[in-house]
Amino acid sequence: MSVALPSVARLTQAAKESVSGLPRAFWWLWTSTLVNRLGGFVAPFLAMYLTVDRGYSATYAGLVGALHGLGGAVSALGAGVMTDRLGRRPTLLIAQSATAVSVAVLGFVEHPVAIAAVAFFVGMATNGSRPAVQAMIADIVAPEDRVRAFSLNFWAINLGFAFSAAVAGLIAEHGYLALFLGEAMMTLLCAVVVFVKLPESRPVREEATGAGAAEPETGLGTVLRDRSFMAVVALSFLVATLIQQAFVALPVAMGESGLSSSDFGLAIAVNGVLIVAVQIPVTRFIERHHEPTRLLVAAALLIGYGFGLTAFAGSVAIYALTICVWTMGEIINTPIQMGLVARLSPTHGRGRYQGVYVLSWSLAALVAPLTAGAVIDHYGADVLWAGCAAVGTLAAVGYASLMRAVGPGAERVDGVGEPAGDGSRTDRTVSAG
Repeated sequence: MSVALPSVARLTQAAKESVSGLPRAFWWLWTSTLVNRLGGFVAPFLAMYLTVDRGYSATYAGLVGALHGLGGAVSALGAGVMTDRLGRRPTLLIAQSATAVSVAVLGFVEHPVAIAAVAFFVGMATNGSRPAVQAMIADIVAPEDRVRAFSLNFWAINLGFAFSAAVAGLIAEHGYLALFLGEAMMTLLCAVVVFVKLPESRPVREEATGAGAAEPETGLGTVLRDRSFMAVVALSFLVATLIQQAFVALPVAMGESGLSSSDFGLAIAVNGVLIVAVQIPVTRFIERHHEPTRLLVAAALLIGYGFGLTAFAGSVAIYALTICVWTMGEIINTPIQMGLVARLSPTHGRGRYQGVYVLSWSLAALVAPLTAGAVIDHYGADVLWAGCAAVGTLAAVGYASLMRAVGPGAERVDGVGEPAGDGSRTDRTVSAG
């Protein structure tokens, strides 16, 4: 007993330190994220729904997944601009309402062209909320707490995902329509939380005065000319392309191995469970030891070679083991990379910067299904998994080069590349009901 009590006390203290000091608005945003992901039934099972339940080929499933990703790519930039101009809260409400409607419709359409078209609109609606969520976190959380805040938000995503993936696999055994309607209902509930509890957080732009000029505008061209930031986007694209295989190639490969949707649900739930179990202690390690270059390189290798090991999987247990490997890479990569994006984003251009960052994931969601479906159909899954290992190696080399160029750095203000003198927050926020 005397040995166990100090351990419990240390765990309790660590938990308190992990969640303390963050504003109330962050926790309502965290709650809305959790609710949303608890109902995230459709995306992990879309490929299996099309190939197993509907009987379409892996190539067609890849095409639908690509159109879903294309919709996300189209909305990423538009939602980023809306986030800066219209505000974070209105953008969230529009995106979540549209997601609920389009997901419900996708459950009823049957013609192949209609399925593909609606999947495109689902991708647009789903991705529309991401720049707003990430910009709002950067608005309301102090710079020194942002890695922790992004980590906690990622933790909420995976807490919900761990539940939804396992439950959705069982529900799918009795019919896929319930998955679509369940996600629509949970997304509407998420919108209600945003409407009732979240204030607007968009920073106030200072107008020109006799003491000085107005703060410069940040357009999409400004973002695209920011070489350091675009290097982050390119590396994010490589990592995202790998992680997308978990929802495109992995279910197809497991289906070809004779495994069921519930088997896939149980295996992929390991991803969420592991993140829930170790994300917070890993983030505390990152904050204390702060060696982002080595950690990003290690994360890229874990992700790439974790998927590469899938070539040797044949049972649910071995698939789950490979998922553990690349999940550890994802756990390390996500908070560091998102903190880096927030650091490189000027205060009044956060929506646009986050939109371009989200675009990297949307383009990956477009490219990954097309690549995976074609490679599996023509060359087999083993060739795809070997390619994943090669991409992970390339990303690791890229992160090593990027971090040498970026360095530790300070917060940016609206003159892109101009650090704030003390690294402190330079923005003021609007508080609306």
